[in-house]
Amino acid sequence: MILSNVGFLSLSLGLASSFAVFLCSVLNIKNNLINLEKKIYKFLTLQFFFVIIGFFILLYSFLISDFSNETVYNNSHSTKPIFYKTTGLWGNHEGSLLLWLLVLTSFILFFFFSSKDEPKNFRLYTVIFHQIIVIGFFIFVLKTSNPFDILFPVPSEGLGLNPILQDPALAIHPPILYVGYVGTSIIFASALAAMVTGYVNNLWAKNLKKWVLISWTFLTGGILLGSIWAYYELGWGGFWFWDPVENISLMPWLSLTALLHCILTLEKRDLFKNWSIILSIVTFMLSVSGTFLVRSGILNSVHTFANDPSRGIYILIFLFVLIFISFVIFFIFENKNLENKKEIFFLSKETSVLINNWFMIYFLSVVLIGTVYPIFLDVITSEKISVGPPFYNKLLIPFLIPFFLFMSVGPSMSWIKTNLRFKIIHIYYFLFTTVASIITIYFLSQKDFLIVILIFSLIFLTIKTITNFLKNNTNHAQNFSHLGFAMLMLSILFNSISSTEIIKNIKVGESFVSKNEKITFEEVKTNEKKNYSSIIGTFEVKNKNNKIIKLYPEIRVYNQPVIATSEAAIKTTLFKDRFITINLIKDEQLFNVRYQNKPFMIWIWISTLIIIFGGTFAVFSKKKNYS
Repeated sequence: MILSNVGFLSLSLGLASSFAVFLCSVLNIKNNLINLEKKIYKFLTLQFFFVIIGFFILLYSFLISDFSNETVYNNSHSTKPIFYKTTGLWGNHEGSLLLWLLVLTSFILFFFFSSKDEPKNFRLYTVIFHQIIVIGFFIFVLKTSNPFDILFPVPSEGLGLNPILQDPALAIHPPILYVGYVGTSIIFASALAAMVTGYVNNLWAKNLKKWVLISWTFLTGGILLGSIWAYYELGWGGFWFWDPVENISLMPWLSLTALLHCILTLEKRDLFKNWSIILSIVTFMLSVSGTFLVRSGILNSVHTFANDPSRGIYILIFLFVLIFISFVIFFIFENKNLENKKEIFFLSKETSVLINNWFMIYFLSVVLIGTVYPIFLDVITSEKISVGPPFYNKLLIPFLIPFFLFMSVGPSMSWIKTNLRFKIIHIYYFLFTTVASIITIYFLSQKDFLIVILIFSLIFLTIKTITNFLKNNTNHAQNFSHLGFAMLMLSILFNSISSTEIIKNIKVGESFVSKNEKITFEEVKTNEKKNYSSIIGTFEVKNKNNKIIKLYPEIRVYNQPVIATSEAAIKTTLFKDRFITINLIKDEQLFNVRYQNKPFMIWIWISTLIIIFGGTFAVFSKKKNYS
C-alpha cells in the first residue's frame, strides 16, 4: 500500500512539474530570460524523474506480486513467470498509459536538450504544445486510469494475465510500438511551433527528419512483432487479417511514410510545406485516434482495453481539443508559410514524391473507412458487420500497380527535370521485366489478369531497387528501405497465391494427404508446467521423396485465468513454412487439425527487417539521404 501511495504521489508531482514547464515556457517567450530556460530544463528533468519513479514502483509491485495494488491484482498471478510479470506492466490499460507518459516525458526532455541550435521561440513553442499533450495524459492517468489504486482487504492471489499475451514477441511489442506512436507527438508539436514562428523551411525539415525516421522505424518494428505474434500464436496461419487493431497501427505508418518523403523533399527543394504540416498533424491525430479506439470498448480484440467507457470519452474530448488547436493555428498562420513558387517538371523526383503521396493518402483513406465504417454503422443502425480482406483487396490491389511503377522510377529521376537518357534506359528495364514476368507467371500458372499485371509491376520494382542498390550511390538508407519493401510485396504476393490449407477432423493414428505430402497423426502426450498443462500432438509429414519431418502442435490449458490456447507447430525453411494446429473436439476422440503450406513466409520477416535497417541507417547516417 505504501508503494502505491508513493507511486501516486510521484505522478502528482510529475503533473505539477508539467504545469511548471508550461508556465515557464510561456513566460520565457514574452520575457526572453536565460534563467527561465534553465528552469524549463530542470522542470523537464523533474517531470521525467517523477514518471520514471512511478514506473519502477509499479514494476516492483508486479515483481513482488503486491496484490494490494489493483492493477497488479487484475493483471498478474504469483505463478506467472518473472519475465511476464515484468512485461505485464504494459499489458494492461493503466500500465500501458504509464509507459506512454514515460516515453512522452523522455522525448520532450531529449528534444529540448538536443535542439539548442534551433531558434529559441521555436523550441519554446514546441515545448508548450507538447506539454499540452503531456498534461492531458497526466490528467487522464490520474483521474480515470490510476495504476496505483489500492485494494483492501488485500487479495491472496491475482486474476492473472491473458495467456495469449504471455509471449516474447508480444511482450516487447508494446514498448517498441509506443515509441513509434509517441514519437509523432514531437512531430506534431514541432509542426505547430514551426507554423507559429514561421520556421517551416528546409532547416526545420532537416532537424525534424530524425524524429520522423525514429517514429517510422519503431512503428515498423512494432508492426512486425505484432504480425509475427499473430502468425504463430493465434493459430490463423497468417500475418495480416485487416483486424481493426492492426489497421490502427497501419494508418499512422502510411501517414508517416508519406510525411518522410515530404520532409526529404522540403529539405532538398523547399517544397511541400503545407503537405508536411498537414501530414505531421494527421499522423499524430491517427495515433491518438488509435488510442481512443483501443480504449473505448467499441473494438473487439485480444489487446484492447475496454474496461471503462469514460476513458474512451476522455480521449475523444482530448482528441477534439487537439484537432481544434491544430486547425486554428494552421488557418491563422498559413500565410506565414506560403509555398515558394517553383516550377515542378512532370518528369522529376518532386512529381514522383507527390504522386506517391497521393497513393499513400488513398491507401490510408481505404484503411480508415474500412476500420471506422462498421463502428458508425453499429452506432447508427445497431447492425454489426465486419470488413475483411475482400474489401481491401478490391480497393487496394488495382492502385498498387501504378504505385509500384511510380515507386520504381521515382528514385532514379533527377531533381527539377529528368533528361532523355532516363527514358531510354527504362525501355530496357521494361523489356527485361517482361521476360522475367513471363517466366514467373508460367511457373505459377497464373491466368488472372490483375495478378499478372501485379507480378509485372512488382518484378519491375524489384529489378529497379536492386539496380539502384548495386550502383555507386550514396543514398544507402533509401536503397535498403526500398529494396526491403519490394521484397516484402513480392513475398506477400507469392505467399497469397501459392498458400494451401486443409482442415480435417481425425483420430490418433489416422492420416490425410495435402498436395504431395502425407500427414500422419502419430500420438498424443501430456505435459505439466508451473502455470499450464498441455496436450502435445506428434505429426509426421512425408513428402513425395520420402523426406520426413516431425511437427508438435500443442493445446495449452492455463491455470490462472483458466483459458485453453492452441499453439502452432511451424517448420520453417528458406522457401516454405509448414504450419499445423490442433484443437480437441468435445465429447469425441477427434482432433480438429489445420495444416498449411505457407511459401516465402521467412522472406516477409527478412524483408521487413531490411526496411527497418534502412530506417535505422538513415537515423545514424551523417550523409543526406533523399528519396
